[in-house]
Amino acid sequence: MPSKTLTDDTRTGASPAPDAASGKRWWILAVVALAQLMVVLDATIVNIALPSAQADLGFSDGNRQWIVTAYALAFASLLLLGGRIADLFGRKTAFLIGVVGFAAVSALGGAATNFEMLVTARALQGAFGALLAPAALSLLNTTFTDAKERAKAFSVYGAIAGAGGAVGLLLGGVLTDALDWRWTLYVNVVIAVLAFAGGWLLLSNHRDAANSKLDVPGTVLVAAGLFSLVYGFSNAETHDWDSPQTWGFLIAGGVLLTAFAWWQTRAAHPLLPLRILLDRNRAASFLAVLVSGAGMFGVFLFLTYYLQLNLGFSPTKTGVAFLPMVAALMVAAQLGTTALVPRLGPKAVIPLGFAIAAVGMAWLTGIGTDSDYLSAVLPQLVVIGLGLGLVMPPAMQLATGGVAAEDAGVASATVNAMQQVGGSIGTALLNTLAASAAADYLAGRDATSKLIQAQATIEAYTTAFWWSAGLFAAGAVIAFLLFRRGVPQQDANAAPVVHM
Repeated sequence: MPSKTLTDDTRTGASPAPDAASGKRWWILAVVALAQLMVVLDATIVNIALPSAQADLGFSDGNRQWIVTAYALAFASLLLLGGRIADLFGRKTAFLIGVVGFAAVSALGGAATNFEMLVTARALQGAFGALLAPAALSLLNTTFTDAKERAKAFSVYGAIAGAGGAVGLLLGGVLTDALDWRWTLYVNVVIAVLAFAGGWLLLSNHRDAANSKLDVPGTVLVAAGLFSLVYGFSNAETHDWDSPQTWGFLIAGGVLLTAFAWWQTRAAHPLLPLRILLDRNRAASFLAVLVSGAGMFGVFLFLTYYLQLNLGFSPTKTGVAFLPMVAALMVAAQLGTTALVPRLGPKAVIPLGFAIAAVGMAWLTGIGTDSDYLSAVLPQLVVIGLGLGLVMPPAMQLATGGVAAEDAGVASATVNAMQQVGGSIGTALLNTLAASAAADYLAGRDATSKLIQAQATIEAYTTAFWWSAGLFAAGAVIAFLLFRRGVPQQDANAAPVVHM
Protein backbone atom coordinates (compact mmCIF):
# COMPACT_ATOMS: atom_id res chain seq x y z
CA MET A 1 0.00 0.00 0.00
CA PRO A 2 1.60 3.33 -1.02
CA SER A 3 2.52 5.70 1.77
CA LYS A 4 0.96 9.12 2.01
CA THR A 5 1.84 12.47 3.45
CA LEU A 6 -0.68 14.26 5.61
CA THR A 7 -0.42 17.92 6.49
CA ASP A 8 -1.30 19.33 9.90
CA ASP A 9 -4.53 20.74 8.43
CA THR A 10 -5.62 17.30 7.17
CA ARG A 11 -4.71 15.74 10.47
CA THR A 12 -6.70 18.16 12.62
CA GLY A 13 -9.60 18.53 10.23
CA ALA A 14 -9.16 22.32 10.20
CA SER A 15 -9.65 24.20 6.98
CA PRO A 16 -6.30 25.12 5.52
CA ALA A 17 -5.12 28.70 5.24
CA PRO A 18 -2.49 28.30 2.53
CA ASP A 19 -1.04 31.81 2.47
CA ALA A 20 -0.73 32.15 6.23
CA ALA A 21 0.59 28.61 6.65
CA SER A 22 3.05 29.02 3.80
CA GLY A 23 4.29 32.33 5.18
CA LYS A 24 4.82 30.80 8.59
CA ARG A 25 6.73 27.87 7.04
CA TRP A 26 9.22 30.20 5.35
CA TRP A 27 9.78 32.04 8.63
CA ILE A 28 10.41 28.67 10.28
CA LEU A 29 12.96 27.96 7.54
CA ALA A 30 14.71 31.25 8.37
CA VAL A 31 14.88 30.33 12.08
CA VAL A 32 16.10 26.79 11.38
CA ALA A 33 18.68 28.05 8.87
CA LEU A 34 19.97 30.60 11.40
CA ALA A 35 20.39 27.92 14.06
CA GLN A 36 22.08 25.54 11.61
CA LEU A 37 24.44 28.32 10.52
CA MET A 38 25.44 28.83 14.16
CA VAL A 39 26.29 25.12 14.57
CA VAL A 40 28.18 24.82 11.27
CA LEU A 41 30.05 28.10 11.81
CA ASP A 42 31.56 26.80 15.00
CA ALA A 43 33.31 23.96 13.23
CA THR A 44 35.59 26.54 11.54
CA ILE A 45 35.08 30.03 13.01
CA VAL A 46 37.47 29.38 15.90
CA ASN A 47 40.22 28.01 13.60
CA ILE A 48 41.34 31.43 12.36
CA ALA A 49 41.20 32.82 15.92
CA LEU A 50 43.33 30.01 17.40
CA PRO A 51 46.72 31.78 17.15
CA SER A 52 45.30 34.83 18.95
CA ALA A 53 43.62 32.69 21.62
CA GLN A 54 46.84 30.72 22.13
CA ALA A 55 48.88 33.91 22.60
CA ASP A 56 46.28 35.32 25.01
CA LEU A 57 45.79 32.22 27.19
CA GLY A 58 49.31 30.80 26.82
CA PHE A 59 48.56 27.16 25.97
CA SER A 60 50.93 24.91 24.01
CA ASP A 61 50.86 23.93 20.33
CA GLY A 62 50.03 20.39 21.46
CA ASN A 63 46.92 21.60 23.28
CA ARG A 64 45.79 23.85 20.43
CA GLN A 65 44.14 21.02 18.46
CA TRP A 66 41.90 20.23 21.43
CA ILE A 67 40.01 23.51 20.93
CA VAL A 68 38.81 22.07 17.62
CA THR A 69 38.71 18.38 18.58
CA ALA A 70 36.68 18.87 21.79
CA TYR A 71 33.81 20.33 19.75
CA ALA A 72 33.97 17.60 17.10
CA LEU A 73 34.12 14.75 19.64
CA ALA A 74 31.13 15.90 21.69
CA PHE A 75 29.09 16.81 18.62
CA ALA A 76 29.67 13.55 16.74
CA SER A 77 29.28 11.18 19.68
CA LEU A 78 26.02 12.70 20.99
CA LEU A 79 24.20 13.38 17.69
CA LEU A 80 22.01 10.26 17.62
CA LEU A 81 21.06 10.80 21.27
CA GLY A 82 20.17 14.42 20.47
CA GLY A 83 18.03 13.34 17.56
CA ARG A 84 16.14 10.77 19.62
CA ILE A 85 15.57 13.28 22.44
CA ALA A 86 13.93 15.60 19.86
CA ASP A 87 11.63 12.75 18.78
CA LEU A 88 10.77 11.73 22.35
CA PHE A 89 10.35 15.08 24.10
CA GLY A 90 9.41 17.40 21.26
CA ARG A 91 11.36 19.22 18.59
CA LYS A 92 10.52 22.71 19.83
CA THR A 93 11.74 21.83 23.32
CA ALA A 94 14.95 20.28 22.00
CA PHE A 95 15.52 23.20 19.63
CA LEU A 96 15.06 25.91 22.26
CA ILE A 97 17.15 24.13 24.91
CA GLY A 98 19.84 23.57 22.29
CA VAL A 99 19.85 27.26 21.29
CA VAL A 100 19.96 28.57 24.87
CA GLY A 101 22.60 26.07 25.95
CA PHE A 102 24.76 26.77 22.89
CA ALA A 103 24.62 30.52 23.56
CA ALA A 104 25.42 30.13 27.27
CA VAL A 105 28.49 27.95 26.77
CA SER A 106 29.64 30.16 23.88
CA ALA A 107 29.61 33.10 26.29
CA LEU A 108 31.54 30.95 28.77
CA GLY A 109 34.15 30.20 26.12
CA GLY A 110 34.41 33.85 25.14
CA ALA A 111 35.09 34.76 28.77
CA ALA A 112 37.66 31.94 29.22
CA THR A 113 40.63 32.82 31.42
CA ASN A 114 42.60 29.61 30.76
CA PHE A 115 42.87 26.65 28.40
CA GLU A 116 40.75 24.33 30.58
CA MET A 117 37.83 26.76 30.63
CA LEU A 118 37.96 27.25 26.86
CA VAL A 119 38.19 23.54 25.98
CA THR A 120 35.32 22.72 28.40
CA ALA A 121 33.16 25.37 26.74
CA ARG A 122 33.97 23.96 23.30
CA ALA A 123 33.01 20.42 24.39
CA LEU A 124 29.72 21.74 25.81
CA GLN A 125 29.11 23.63 22.55
CA GLY A 126 29.41 20.30 20.75
CA ALA A 127 26.95 18.67 23.18
CA PHE A 128 24.29 21.37 22.74
CA GLY A 129 24.97 21.41 19.00
CA ALA A 130 24.21 17.68 18.95
CA LEU A 131 20.77 18.47 20.39
CA LEU A 132 20.15 21.50 18.19
CA ALA A 133 21.25 20.27 14.74
CA PRO A 134 18.98 17.18 14.47
CA ALA A 135 16.03 19.12 15.92
CA ALA A 136 16.55 21.84 13.29
CA LEU A 137 16.74 19.43 10.35
CA SER A 138 13.80 17.32 11.53
CA LEU A 139 11.71 20.51 11.95
CA LEU A 140 12.42 21.28 8.33
CA ASN A 141 11.53 17.73 7.32
CA THR A 142 8.15 17.79 9.08
CA THR A 143 7.26 21.43 8.31
CA PHE A 144 7.62 21.23 4.52
CA THR A 145 5.41 18.45 3.18
CA ASP A 146 4.73 19.92 -0.28
CA ALA A 147 7.34 18.52 -2.70
CA LYS A 148 8.21 21.82 -4.43
CA GLU A 149 8.37 23.83 -1.21
CA ARG A 150 10.40 21.08 0.43
CA ALA A 151 12.92 21.15 -2.41
CA LYS A 152 13.37 24.91 -2.03
CA ALA A 153 13.73 24.63 1.76
CA PHE A 154 16.36 21.91 1.47
CA SER A 155 18.28 23.89 -1.15
CA VAL A 156 18.67 26.68 1.42
CA TYR A 157 19.46 24.32 4.31
CA GLY A 158 21.89 22.22 2.28
CA ALA A 159 23.68 25.30 0.99
CA ILE A 160 24.18 26.52 4.55
CA ALA A 161 25.42 23.09 5.65
CA GLY A 162 27.86 23.02 2.74
CA ALA A 163 28.99 26.65 2.78
CA GLY A 164 28.82 27.34 6.53
CA GLY A 165 32.44 26.32 6.98
CA ALA A 166 33.58 28.95 4.48
CA VAL A 167 31.32 31.57 6.08
CA GLY A 168 32.86 30.62 9.43
CA LEU A 169 36.33 31.32 8.06
CA LEU A 170 35.20 34.75 6.81
CA LEU A 171 33.38 35.71 10.00
CA GLY A 172 36.22 34.38 12.16
CA GLY A 173 38.70 36.48 10.21
CA VAL A 174 36.60 39.65 10.35
CA LEU A 175 35.88 39.35 14.09
CA THR A 176 39.49 38.49 14.97
CA ASP A 177 40.89 41.36 12.87
CA ALA A 178 38.29 43.97 13.86
CA LEU A 179 37.59 43.08 17.49
CA ASP A 180 39.12 40.16 19.37
CA TRP A 181 39.28 36.34 19.14
CA ARG A 182 36.68 36.13 21.94
CA TRP A 183 34.04 37.52 19.58
CA THR A 184 34.22 34.36 17.48
CA LEU A 185 32.38 32.83 20.44
CA TYR A 186 30.35 35.82 21.63
CA VAL A 187 28.77 36.18 18.17
CA ASN A 188 26.75 33.01 18.88
CA VAL A 189 24.85 34.83 21.62
CA VAL A 190 23.60 37.39 19.08
CA ILE A 191 22.57 34.67 16.61
CA ALA A 192 20.96 32.59 19.38
CA VAL A 193 18.76 35.47 20.60
CA LEU A 194 17.23 35.77 17.11
CA ALA A 195 16.87 31.99 16.69
CA PHE A 196 15.29 31.59 20.15
CA ALA A 197 12.77 34.40 19.61
CA GLY A 198 11.75 32.97 16.24
CA GLY A 199 11.58 29.42 17.57
CA TRP A 200 9.49 30.42 20.59
CA LEU A 201 6.95 32.28 18.43
CA LEU A 202 6.72 30.01 15.39
CA LEU A 203 7.35 26.41 16.36
CA SER A 204 4.88 23.88 17.73
CA ASN A 205 6.01 21.01 19.91
CA HIS A 206 5.53 17.64 18.18
CA ARG A 207 6.21 14.56 20.29
CA ASP A 208 5.85 11.97 17.56
CA ALA A 209 7.70 9.26 19.50
CA ALA A 210 6.19 10.07 22.88
CA ASN A 211 5.15 6.45 23.43
CA SER A 212 8.69 5.15 22.89
CA LYS A 213 11.48 4.90 25.44
CA LEU A 214 15.12 5.87 25.22
CA ASP A 215 17.38 3.01 24.14
CA VAL A 216 20.06 3.35 26.84
CA PRO A 217 22.37 0.46 25.72
CA GLY A 218 22.13 1.68 22.11
CA THR A 219 22.91 5.24 23.19
CA VAL A 220 26.01 4.15 25.12
CA LEU A 221 27.25 1.93 22.26
CA VAL A 222 26.83 4.49 19.49
CA ALA A 223 28.16 7.42 21.54
CA ALA A 224 31.25 5.42 22.53
CA GLY A 225 31.66 4.11 18.97
CA LEU A 226 31.44 7.54 17.31
CA PHE A 227 33.70 9.05 19.99
CA SER A 228 36.33 6.36 19.40
CA LEU A 229 36.13 6.79 15.64
CA VAL A 230 36.51 10.59 15.65
CA TYR A 231 39.16 10.45 18.41
CA GLY A 232 41.13 7.82 16.49
CA PHE A 233 41.14 9.96 13.34
CA SER A 234 42.12 13.07 15.30
CA ASN A 235 45.02 11.10 16.83
CA ALA A 236 46.16 10.20 13.31
CA GLU A 237 46.83 13.92 12.80
CA THR A 238 49.01 14.30 15.91
CA HIS A 239 50.45 10.75 16.09
CA ASP A 240 51.24 8.26 13.35
CA TRP A 241 48.74 5.84 11.82
CA ASP A 242 50.68 2.98 13.42
CA SER A 243 50.27 4.51 16.91
CA PRO A 244 48.11 2.42 19.31
CA GLN A 245 46.22 5.65 20.10
CA THR A 246 45.18 5.79 16.44
CA TRP A 247 44.45 2.23 15.34
CA GLY A 248 43.37 1.16 18.84
CA PHE A 249 40.56 3.72 18.94
CA LEU A 250 39.60 3.12 15.29
CA ILE A 251 39.26 -0.63 15.92
CA ALA A 252 37.34 0.03 19.14
CA GLY A 253 35.03 2.39 17.24
CA GLY A 254 34.38 -0.24 14.56
CA VAL A 255 33.63 -2.94 17.14
CA LEU A 256 31.31 -0.68 19.16
CA LEU A 257 29.38 0.46 16.08
CA THR A 258 29.04 -3.17 14.93
CA ALA A 259 27.69 -4.05 18.39
CA PHE A 260 25.31 -1.07 18.11
CA ALA A 261 23.99 -2.31 14.76
CA TRP A 262 23.45 -5.80 16.23
CA TRP A 263 21.64 -4.37 19.27
CA GLN A 264 19.31 -2.29 17.08
CA THR A 265 17.89 -5.53 15.64
CA ARG A 266 16.93 -6.69 19.15
CA ALA A 267 15.99 -3.53 21.08
CA ALA A 268 12.31 -2.96 21.79
CA HIS A 269 12.71 0.79 21.17
CA PRO A 270 15.84 1.08 18.98
CA LEU A 271 17.72 4.37 18.94
CA LEU A 272 18.25 4.07 15.15
CA PRO A 273 15.49 1.88 13.68
CA LEU A 274 17.09 -0.10 10.87
CA ARG A 275 14.11 0.66 8.62
CA ILE A 276 15.70 4.13 8.23
CA LEU A 277 18.80 2.58 6.64
CA LEU A 278 17.10 -0.02 4.46
CA ASP A 279 15.83 2.35 1.77
CA ARG A 280 18.40 2.27 -1.06
CA ASN A 281 18.26 5.97 -1.96
CA ARG A 282 18.53 6.96 1.69
CA ALA A 283 21.55 4.74 2.30
CA ALA A 284 23.19 6.15 -0.85
CA SER A 285 22.46 9.67 0.41
CA PHE A 286 24.11 8.99 3.78
CA LEU A 287 27.24 7.80 1.96
CA ALA A 288 27.16 10.85 -0.33
CA VAL A 289 27.10 13.17 2.70
CA LEU A 290 29.98 11.20 4.28
CA VAL A 291 32.17 11.40 1.14
CA SER A 292 31.40 15.07 0.45
CA GLY A 293 32.26 15.92 4.09
CA ALA A 294 35.60 14.11 3.79
CA GLY A 295 36.60 15.72 0.49
CA MET A 296 35.37 19.21 1.31
CA PHE A 297 37.83 19.64 4.16
CA GLY A 298 40.62 19.50 1.57
CA VAL A 299 39.29 22.77 0.19
CA PHE A 300 38.80 24.62 3.46
CA LEU A 301 41.83 23.44 5.42
CA PHE A 302 44.67 23.49 2.90
CA LEU A 303 43.44 26.36 0.79
CA THR A 304 43.22 28.49 3.95
CA TYR A 305 46.88 27.68 4.65
CA TYR A 306 47.85 28.44 1.05
CA LEU A 307 46.05 31.79 0.89
CA GLN A 308 47.45 33.01 4.22
CA LEU A 309 50.96 31.54 4.26
CA ASN A 310 51.85 31.54 0.56
CA LEU A 311 49.82 34.38 -0.93
CA GLY A 312 49.95 36.53 2.22
CA PHE A 313 46.18 37.02 2.61
CA SER A 314 44.86 38.39 5.91
CA PRO A 315 42.27 36.30 7.80
CA THR A 316 39.48 38.56 6.52
CA LYS A 317 40.72 38.47 2.91
CA THR A 318 41.00 34.68 3.16
CA GLY A 319 37.36 34.45 4.18
CA VAL A 320 36.30 36.77 1.33
CA ALA A 321 38.28 34.60 -1.11
CA PHE A 322 35.90 31.68 -0.35
CA LEU A 323 32.71 33.66 -1.06
CA PRO A 324 32.55 32.86 -4.81
CA MET A 325 32.49 29.17 -3.87
CA VAL A 326 29.63 29.85 -1.45
CA ALA A 327 27.68 31.74 -4.14
CA ALA A 328 28.22 28.95 -6.69
CA LEU A 329 27.16 26.33 -4.14
CA MET A 330 23.93 28.19 -3.35
CA VAL A 331 23.02 28.60 -7.03
CA ALA A 332 23.68 24.91 -7.73
CA ALA A 333 21.77 23.90 -4.59
CA GLN A 334 18.65 25.71 -5.80
CA LEU A 335 19.01 24.29 -9.30
CA GLY A 336 19.70 20.74 -8.10
CA THR A 337 16.90 20.35 -5.56
CA THR A 338 14.12 22.26 -7.33
CA ALA A 339 14.76 21.51 -11.03
CA LEU A 340 17.24 18.72 -11.77
CA VAL A 341 16.51 15.98 -9.19
CA PRO A 342 12.68 16.21 -9.66
CA ARG A 343 13.19 15.80 -13.44
CA LEU A 344 16.26 13.57 -13.81
CA GLY A 345 16.49 11.80 -10.44
CA PRO A 346 19.47 11.52 -8.06
CA LYS A 347 21.24 8.82 -10.11
CA ALA A 348 22.01 11.45 -12.76
CA VAL A 349 22.43 14.59 -10.63
CA ILE A 350 24.47 13.57 -7.57
CA PRO A 351 27.19 11.61 -9.48
CA LEU A 352 27.39 14.60 -11.88
CA GLY A 353 27.93 16.92 -8.89
CA PHE A 354 30.70 14.70 -7.53
CA ALA A 355 32.36 14.57 -10.97
CA ILE A 356 32.27 18.38 -11.32
CA ALA A 357 33.75 18.79 -7.81
CA ALA A 358 36.48 16.25 -8.67
CA VAL A 359 37.40 18.24 -11.80
CA GLY A 360 37.56 21.43 -9.74
CA MET A 361 39.83 19.83 -7.13
CA ALA A 362 42.12 18.35 -9.80
CA TRP A 363 42.30 21.77 -11.48
CA LEU A 364 43.28 23.34 -8.15
CA THR A 365 46.47 21.24 -8.07
CA GLY A 366 47.96 23.72 -10.57
CA ILE A 367 48.82 26.22 -7.80
CA GLY A 368 52.43 27.29 -7.32
CA THR A 369 54.48 29.49 -5.02
CA ASP A 370 53.83 32.57 -7.18
CA SER A 371 50.31 31.80 -8.46
CA ASP A 372 47.62 34.44 -8.80
CA TYR A 373 44.30 34.05 -6.96
CA LEU A 374 42.21 35.22 -9.93
CA SER A 375 43.59 32.58 -12.32
CA ALA A 376 44.81 29.70 -10.12
CA VAL A 377 42.17 29.64 -7.35
CA LEU A 378 38.96 31.56 -8.17
CA PRO A 379 37.68 29.59 -11.22
CA GLN A 380 38.50 26.31 -9.48
CA LEU A 381 36.58 27.32 -6.35
CA VAL A 382 33.52 28.21 -8.44
CA VAL A 383 33.61 24.79 -10.15
CA ILE A 384 33.98 22.99 -6.77
CA GLY A 385 31.08 25.02 -5.36
CA LEU A 386 28.84 24.13 -8.31
CA GLY A 387 29.67 20.44 -7.88
CA LEU A 388 29.07 20.33 -4.13
CA GLY A 389 25.82 22.26 -4.57
CA LEU A 390 24.52 19.40 -6.72
CA VAL A 391 25.53 16.84 -4.08
CA MET A 392 24.87 18.00 -0.54
CA PRO A 393 21.38 19.59 -0.57
CA PRO A 394 19.77 16.83 -2.69
CA ALA A 395 21.51 14.13 -0.61
CA MET A 396 20.31 15.70 2.65
CA GLN A 397 16.76 15.95 1.30
CA LEU A 398 16.72 12.31 0.16
CA ALA A 399 18.35 11.10 3.39
CA THR A 400 15.56 12.53 5.55
CA GLY A 401 12.62 12.21 3.14
CA GLY A 402 10.09 9.44 3.60
CA VAL A 403 10.85 8.68 7.25
CA ALA A 404 8.05 8.37 9.76
CA ALA A 405 7.49 11.50 11.83
CA GLU A 406 8.59 9.69 14.99
CA ASP A 407 11.96 8.92 13.34
CA ALA A 408 12.60 12.35 11.80
CA GLY A 409 14.96 13.47 14.56
CA VAL A 410 17.17 10.41 14.52
CA ALA A 411 17.27 10.34 10.69
CA SER A 412 18.38 13.98 10.75
CA ALA A 413 20.98 13.14 13.39
CA THR A 414 22.37 10.40 11.16
CA VAL A 415 22.88 12.92 8.34
CA ASN A 416 24.78 15.24 10.69
CA ALA A 417 26.82 12.33 12.06
CA MET A 418 27.79 11.26 8.53
CA GLN A 419 28.98 14.78 7.71
CA GLN A 420 30.92 15.04 10.98
CA VAL A 421 32.57 11.63 10.68
CA GLY A 422 33.35 12.34 7.02
CA GLY A 423 35.01 15.60 8.04
CA SER A 424 37.07 13.82 10.70
CA ILE A 425 38.18 11.14 8.23
CA GLY A 426 39.04 13.75 5.60
CA THR A 427 40.97 16.00 7.97
CA ALA A 428 43.06 13.14 9.40
CA LEU A 429 43.68 11.41 6.08
CA LEU A 430 44.55 14.55 4.12
CA ASN A 431 46.74 15.98 6.90
CA THR A 432 48.75 12.77 7.04
CA LEU A 433 49.14 12.52 3.26
CA ALA A 434 50.11 16.19 2.99
CA ALA A 435 52.72 15.89 5.74
CA SER A 436 54.20 12.78 4.06
CA ALA A 437 54.35 14.58 0.69
CA ALA A 438 56.20 17.54 2.22
CA ALA A 439 58.68 15.23 4.01
CA ASP A 440 59.30 13.25 0.80
CA TYR A 441 59.98 16.45 -1.12
CA LEU A 442 62.45 17.72 1.49
CA ALA A 443 64.38 14.42 1.59
CA GLY A 444 67.77 14.93 -0.06
CA ARG A 445 67.19 18.68 -0.52
CA ASP A 446 68.42 21.73 1.40
CA ALA A 447 65.67 21.99 4.03
CA THR A 448 67.01 25.36 5.24
CA SER A 449 66.30 27.04 1.90
CA LYS A 450 63.19 29.25 1.99
CA LEU A 451 62.41 28.39 -1.65
CA ILE A 452 62.66 24.65 -0.99
CA GLN A 453 60.44 24.99 2.11
CA ALA A 454 57.84 26.95 0.12
CA GLN A 455 57.82 24.33 -2.62
CA ALA A 456 57.44 21.58 -0.02
CA THR A 457 54.26 23.23 1.27
CA ILE A 458 52.94 23.40 -2.31
CA GLU A 459 53.62 19.67 -2.65
CA ALA A 460 51.65 19.10 0.58
CA TYR A 461 48.66 21.14 -0.62
CA THR A 462 48.52 19.68 -4.13
CA THR A 463 48.77 16.13 -2.73
CA ALA A 464 45.77 16.89 -0.49
CA PHE A 465 43.86 18.34 -3.44
CA TRP A 466 44.56 15.26 -5.62
CA TRP A 467 43.30 12.97 -2.86
CA SER A 468 40.21 15.15 -2.40
CA ALA A 469 39.61 14.87 -6.14
CA GLY A 470 39.95 11.09 -5.76
CA LEU A 471 37.41 11.07 -2.91
CA PHE A 472 34.92 13.03 -5.04
CA ALA A 473 35.53 10.69 -8.01
CA ALA A 474 34.89 7.69 -5.75
CA GLY A 475 31.73 9.46 -4.55
CA ALA A 476 30.56 9.77 -8.17
CA VAL A 477 31.00 6.02 -8.73
CA ILE A 478 29.35 5.06 -5.42
CA ALA A 479 26.39 7.39 -6.03
CA PHE A 480 25.92 6.13 -9.60
CA LEU A 481 25.93 2.49 -8.47
CA LEU A 482 23.68 2.90 -5.41
CA PHE A 483 20.98 5.43 -6.34
CA ARG A 484 17.92 4.02 -8.04
CA ARG A 485 17.07 5.09 -11.58
CA GLY A 486 14.39 7.68 -12.19
CA VAL A 487 12.72 10.33 -10.09
CA PRO A 488 12.53 9.36 -6.38
CA GLN A 489 9.36 7.54 -5.44
CA GLN A 490 8.42 6.46 -1.95
CA ASP A 491 9.74 2.96 -1.36
CA ALA A 492 6.93 0.69 -0.16
CA ASN A 493 9.34 -0.81 2.37
CA ALA A 494 10.55 2.55 3.69
CA ALA A 495 9.09 4.36 6.64
CA PRO A 496 6.46 6.84 5.33
CA VAL A 497 6.05 10.46 6.38
CA VAL A 498 2.74 10.28 8.20
CA HIS A 499 1.92 12.83 10.89
CA MET A 500 0.07 10.97 13.59
